[in-house]
Amino acid sequence: MMKAKKIAGTTIKRGRSEVAFSVFNYIFFVILCIIMVYPFWHVVMMSLSSVEATAKGGVFLWPKGFNLDTYIKVFKDPSIWSGYFTTIIVTLAGTFLGTLFTATTAYPLSKKDLPFGKIMLFLVLFTMLFSGGMIPGYLLMKNLNLIDNRLSLVLPGLISAYNVIIMKSFFQSIPESLEESAKIDGATEVTIFWKIVLPLSKATVATIALFTAVGYWNDYFSTVLYINTKERWALQAVLRYMLTNTNQAMQSAGVTVAAATNVTAATIKAASVVVATVPILCVYPFVQKYFVKGVMIGGVKG
Repeated sequence: MMKAKKIAGTTIKRGRSEVAFSVFNYIFFVILCIIMVYPFWHVVMMSLSSVEATAKGGVFLWPKGFNLDTYIKVFKDPSIWSGYFTTIIVTLAGTFLGTLFTATTAYPLSKKDLPFGKIMLFLVLFTMLFSGGMIPGYLLMKNLNLIDNRLSLVLPGLISAYNVIIMKSFFQSIPESLEESAKIDGATEVTIFWKIVLPLSKATVATIALFTAVGYWNDYFSTVLYINTKERWALQAVLRYMLTNTNQAMQSAGVTVAAATNVTAATIKAASVVVATVPILCVYPFVQKYFVKGVMIGGVKG
């Protein structure tokens, strides 16, 4: 069996093995998508189901006994809103500053004539293998008087060596003739970076911004280390508390055992996961067109 495919006006015949390989790929990736998507879908549907249905368990392809009481109770918990506030502020500030510092670090490292460039690149790569550790990090935040300060959630994760390498690889792929032409016209290095290099790097910058934003959004351990006041907890730390201390979380949301006719610990946990996950998922479609392009360019060229 042969199939014909037109490419640029030329007909190319596809053999059985190629067709079989394409069919296998489609089936494999459909199954893989189902495996990855279903657990989250299950949690969403369970959070929208009744107490009786969640008590029985089983597969949740759609809500069983649809009700929104769980979400109403979850959003009555003030720690959810304070967690959202902290996480949004930290994510926005960390993403902007982290992407900016990553770009300004990678750009000079991409220059072959940078003095001591190889040594500085080695020091960046060294941090991928070895770090100061948790205790030195805590002592540093303490000496900077940043314990119980939201800045302690932003500063430690500003620059990632992995992101620096990706952006450096892309900067090296930009033709040097563009920068040489700009220098002939009197442009400085700063002007070249802001007006030529960065506009050409939108795909890579968007990719790094997405990596950074997801990292900040999902970070809970920094809150455990550095934040003592519950009102300053990040959303993921609030979620962790709700998952491990469901009864206390239900009480803080104003749900008593006697009154919790449409709410259980299982639905509270499911709704908490959804509330913490959906916002960052909504960001991905806006940067999807840059994401694959940025990763491929930054990872292959250089």
